[in-house]
Amino acid sequence: MKKIVLLTVLIACCNIAAHSQNREQRLRENIPLDSIRLSDPFILADKKTSMYYMTGTGGMLWKSKDLEKWTGPYSVAQTDSTSWMGPRPMIWAAELHAYKNRYYYFATFTNKDVKIDTVKGNVIERRACHVLVSDYPDGPYVPMKDLIYLPANKPTLDATLWVDKDGKPYMVYCYEWLQNWNGTVEKIQLKPNLSGTVGEGKVLFLASNSPWSKEKDEQGNDKPNKVTDGPFLFITQTGRLGMLWTSWIYNVYTQGVAYSESGTLDGPWIHEAAPLTPPDFGHGMLFRTLEGKLLMAMHSHKNVNGRYIRIPRLFEVDDSGDKIIIGKPVSK
Repeated sequence: MKKIVLLTVLIACCNIAAHSQNREQRLRENIPLDSIRLSDPFILADKKTSMYYMTGTGGMLWKSKDLEKWTGPYSVAQTDSTSWMGPRPMIWAAELHAYKNRYYYFATFTNKDVKIDTVKGNVIERRACHVLVSDYPDGPYVPMKDLIYLPANKPTLDATLWVDKDGKPYMVYCYEWLQNWNGTVEKIQLKPNLSGTVGEGKVLFLASNSPWSKEKDEQGNDKPNKVTDGPFLFITQTGRLGMLWTSWIYNVYTQGVAYSESGTLDGPWIHEAAPLTPPDFGHGMLFRTLEGKLLMAMHSHKNVNGRYIRIPRLFEVDDSGDKIIIGKPVSK
């Protein structure tokens, strides 16, 4: 009997070791950035570890010492299978933020098994922004105290972190157009340790406020596009508060920028008349390299035989004036 038990334990240990080995074998090393397929790339330049950490839709993590060669993908998000997310949530637009000596994982989680609404024939799944935490930039990232951050009956996505002039942390996110048919960018205050939200969300602007995003109505006439996507906040060297965000010009994925007249999240937000970046680029964010150079990470976006291909790209950025200026692409 003891032999059988020992044999069973040995087999189990071998299976665990084999699984671990296979998991390690799935890691890819020294991968050029443009060989990675990733939507909504977000890069954390971490001075403590002298490393770059990249995540995005799918929720996996890539690591690099120089922005040129990357290793990954690593699984770093540990969600609660008993929560509203369910056992296998979809993860979109993950971001990594260093805040008060800890690291926070902002992401959009979708439980496809839960339906919250049907609008114009579209079934809307349970989708919301949530925050996980870790003591290390490469995780694991685990849930905090609060079970939800935003209302269950409202599809939200693409959350990011911003500390406003009042010194309080905020989650800035999109209310998805699928339900309201005119997407918004909104803010909600976070608890001091980012473990939950305080109060209710406030609309900062509507998709229809943009002068550059557009689509066709049923009669073929131009009208404002309904999509808001990927907000990201920044301050220029002159102290001006701006926000990157993405929508569409007909069938072309496009990123624009808006600036706050008050210098706070409350705006009002004034949109630039023209898009910021080349066509078919979007969902951008800004970061400074470990050497201090300002770059924008975003993905290129193209349809190949009915399938969208999205590749992380880097561009130089000049923020010395009141408005950011996109420079040449970085060859990494």
